[in-house]
Amino acid sequence: MKALVTGATGFVGSHLVDRLIEKNYEVYCLKRKTSSTKWLDGKNVKFVEGDLFSNEALENCIKEMDYVFHVAGLVKAKTKQGFYHGNTEATKNLLEITYKVNPDIKKFIFISSLAAAGPTLTDKAKDENDKPDPITTYGITKLKAEEEAEKYMDKFPVTIIRPPAVFGPRDTEILIYFKTFSKGLNSVIGLDAKYLSLVFVEDLVDGIVLAAENDIANGQKYFICLDKPYNWDDIGTVTSKLLGRKAFKIRLPHSVVYSVGYLAQLFSTFSKNPATLNIEKCKDITQLKWVCSNEKAKKELGFKNKNTLEEGFKKTIDWYREMKWI
Repeated sequence: MKALVTGATGFVGSHLVDRLIEKNYEVYCLKRKTSSTKWLDGKNVKFVEGDLFSNEALENCIKEMDYVFHVAGLVKAKTKQGFYHGNTEATKNLLEITYKVNPDIKKFIFISSLAAAGPTLTDKAKDENDKPDPITTYGITKLKAEEEAEKYMDKFPVTIIRPPAVFGPRDTEILIYFKTFSKGLNSVIGLDAKYLSLVFVEDLVDGIVLAAENDIANGQKYFICLDKPYNWDDIGTVTSKLLGRKAFKIRLPHSVVYSVGYLAQLFSTFSKNPATLNIEKCKDITQLKWVCSNEKAKKELGFKNKNTLEEGFKKTIDWYREMKWI
C-alpha cells in the first residue's frame, strides 16, 4: 500500500510515518525545502518536494496513492488570513487534487483538532454529534477545513480525526512544561480546576491507522483520546512522581495571563515570527474544560489506549532525558 503523509516532518506526522513503515506501507512524505528531516533521516521513505500548493508535484504523487494522510496544519500565524491559507485553503486544495487525479483512492484521512469543536461547556464530554463552536481563528479554520472534507464524503472515502492535546517524544510544546517543572516551578493557569483530554502520540497514530483501514470510518469523525480527562493537579502529581521532585505551584490569574499574551502579541508585530502566546491562545488556555469522548472510536474502530497517562509521560520524559532536552 502506498501512502502520502503531509506534515510528515513534524511531531505527529513523523510518528505516523513510523507506524506506517512498521505496517509495510510504502510511505511518501511531502517536504518543503526548508523543513528539517531529522525524524525521518535513514528511514525507508520517499520525499516529495513541495508544499500543499505545489499542485504538479501533488498530482503526480497522489495519482499513485492508496491513502492520503493530511496531518499538516498551521497552529501559529501572524494574521487570520495566514490560518485560513494554511488550514482551510490548503485542505481544500489537497481534496480537489485527490478527486481530480485519484477519485478511487482507498481513504483520505484529515487530522483536525478538538479546537474545531470548541471547549466543553457542560458536564458531558464532547462527542462527535455535538454542534461545533470553536473560539479561536485556528479552531474556526480547522472546522472550515472539516467542512471542505465533508463536501467530498459522497465522492470518495474521507475520515476526520479530532485529537485533543497530544504529547510524546519529539514534541516541543509540553517539553516547556516538563523543563519548568524539573527546575522546581509548576505554573497553573487560573484559580479553578481546569480539565482537559490528552492523548499519547503512539495511541493517536494507532487510532489514525484504524480509521484508515476500516470502511466503517468512511464519512465519519472521531475523537481519539485517553479514556478520562485530567486536571492540572492530576498532571502535576504524575509529573512529580516521574521526575522525582516536587515543584512550587504558582497559580496565575487569568488577568495576568491575558496581560502577558497582549504584550507578547504586541512585540511580535516587530518580529517575522508569530507569538506563541497571544490573545487568542490566552482565550484557549483559560477555558475550564477541553474534554472529549473516545467512545465512538472504541465502539466502531476497536480503538484502545495502550498507554495510561503515567506510562505515556514516562516514555516522553525518558526520551527527553535521553536527548538531553531536560
